[in-house]
Amino acid sequence: MTRLELSATELRQRASPCGEGRVACRVLAIAHVLEGVSRAAAASACGMDRQTLRDWVHRYNAAGIAGLHDAQRSGRPPALSQAQMQELKGLVLALALISPMMGWCVGAASTCAR
Repeated sequence: MTRLELSATELRQRASPCGEGRVACRVLAIAHVLEGVSRAAAASACGMDRQTLRDWVHRYNAAGIAGLHDAQRSGRPPALSQAQMQELKGLVLALALISPMMGWCVGAASTCAR
């Protein structure tokens, strides 16, 4: 570990309110390492492989806690525009309201036919 400005206790305190379970788990694994726990034990305690923890340690050393967030992923772009998605959603919701035989319901006020 090369980044030592936060202690294990401070890392644990920042893990709780982080709001993202995956990031919190990574922060806790880093805290274990800072306390002197072996990387294998720290990884096991946090449900990850030792090599995965090693990768997160490198990202933490490079960028701090911000480096523990998932990177933006590329992927297939949506086939429909935002306006088309809204139109499709409206059609699906309208169909669900007029055709209860579909077997699924929409919204808390709806009741299923099954």
